Amino acid sequence: MKPINVGLLGIGTVGGGTFTVLSRNAAEITRRAGRPIQISVVADKNQELARQVTAGACRITDDAFAVVNDPEVDVVVELIGGYGVAKELVLQAIANGKHVVTANKALLAVHGNEIFAAAQAKGVMVAFEAAVAGGIPIIKALREGLAANRIEWAAGIINGTTNFILSEMRDKGLPFAEVLKEAQRLGYAEADPTFDIEGVDAAHKATLIAAIAFGIPVQFDKAYVEGITKLEAADIKYAEQLGYRIKLLGIARRREDGVELRVHPTLVPAKRLLANVEGAMNAVLVKGDAVGATLYYGKGAGAEPTASAVIADLVDVARTATVDPDNRVPHLAFQPDQLHDLPILPIAEAETAYYLRLQVEDKPGVLADVTRILADQGISIDAMLQREPEEGEAQTDIIILTHRCREKAADAAIAKVESLAAVQGKVTKLRLEELQ
Repeated sequence: MKPINVGLLGIGTVGGGTFTVLSRNAAEITRRAGRPIQISVVADKNQELARQVTAGACRITDDAFAVVNDPEVDVVVELIGGYGVAKELVLQAIANGKHVVTANKALLAVHGNEIFAAAQAKGVMVAFEAAVAGGIPIIKALREGLAANRIEWAAGIINGTTNFILSEMRDKGLPFAEVLKEAQRLGYAEADPTFDIEGVDAAHKATLIAAIAFGIPVQFDKAYVEGITKLEAADIKYAEQLGYRIKLLGIARRREDGVELRVHPTLVPAKRLLANVEGAMNAVLVKGDAVGATLYYGKGAGAEPTASAVIADLVDVARTATVDPDNRVPHLAFQPDQLHDLPILPIAEAETAYYLRLQVEDKPGVLADVTRILADQGISIDAMLQREPEEGEAQTDIIILTHRCREKAADAAIAKVESLAAVQGKVTKLRLEELQ
C-alpha cells in the first residue's frame, strides 16, 4: 500500500528519537501498520541539526507552516511544544484534512476542547499517547483496554523531575533546593524548572487523564495545583516513620456531585506499589469498578520512550485512516455528544485524609486542646507521633494523621489550632491517600 507520509515538526530530543526508532524498526512497524510509515519532511529552525539526525533521508525546512500546508503530507507530528505557534500549526493541519500526532500536553490541556471539536468536524484524528507519561500507554489503556469499566479514580506519578527530587530527598535527607541543583546538573530538571516543581506539568497530564477516564471536557483551569517547593525534609522523615512516602500525585476522582482534579504532594502507604516508584520513573494507578486497581509503570520521558508512544499513534492512524470517522475511537474515549457535564469540584470540597505537623510548646494540655478542635470539626485521628524534645528545648513537633474529611473542615480546624498560644507558626498540612 501507499506509504503514510509524515511531516515532523521539531527534531529535538523526542523528534530525533522518533526518527531513529521509526528508521530502525521500519520493517516491524510496517508489518503492524499494514503499510510503510515514512518521515518525508522535517521542519526545524536548526536545519543543521535536522540534517545530522536525518542524514539526508528526507527534506528539511525551517518553515513549519509549509509542512502543514504540503498536500503530500498525510500526518503531522507536532513536537514543538507550548501554547502559541503549536496551536496554530495543529489547527491549520486539521483544516487541511491532515491527521495530527502530538506530545503536547500543555496545548491539549488548555485548548483540547477546541482542537478535538475541529478534528471531529473535519473527520481527522488527533492522537496524543505521548502527551501523558511518555512511553507508558496509559491513554490507550483508559480509552480502550478499560472501556468496560466505570473508572472510579486514577492517581499517578506523572512528572519524573519531581519524583527524582523527592526520591533523593528521602534517600539522602537533603533539602529541596540542594536536590534541585543536582537534578539540573544531571539533566533531570530544566534550567527553568517551574512547570515541573510547581506541579503545572503534572496538572496538564492529570487534566487529560480525568477527561478520558470520566468522559468530561478538558478543564485545566479548574484543577488544583500545588508543587513541591515548600516541602521540608523533616516531613519526608516523619512520613517515613509513620509508614508513608511522599509523592507528587496527579489525582482524578469521580464523585456523585462532581470530579476531584488535583495535583499535590501526597502521603502514600510505603507498602503500595506506587510508593515504591523511584527516580525519574512514572506510574499511573487506575481503579475500575470491574477490573479493580491496575498499575501502569515505565519511563515517563526521554527520546525513545516518548518516541515509542508517538509511533504507536502513527500506527493507529495508518490502520484507521480509511475507517469511517464515526467508527474510530473517540478522542476523549466517549462519543463527543455523550460527554458529561460533571463539574470539577473546588479543593475545599475534596475528601481525603491529612498529615498535620505542629510545632508546640512542650507543656501539658496542648494535645488535648488540639484534639478537641479536630473533634469539633468532625475530624477523627488515625495516628499520632510526638517527637521527644532535645535537652533544653522548649518546643516539640506533633504529627497527626487524620481519617478522611472535607478539605474545608481540615482548613477550619487548622485555623483554630494556629490561634492557640502554645502553637508556634503555621501548621504544615499534607494530603494522604490510601489508594485502595
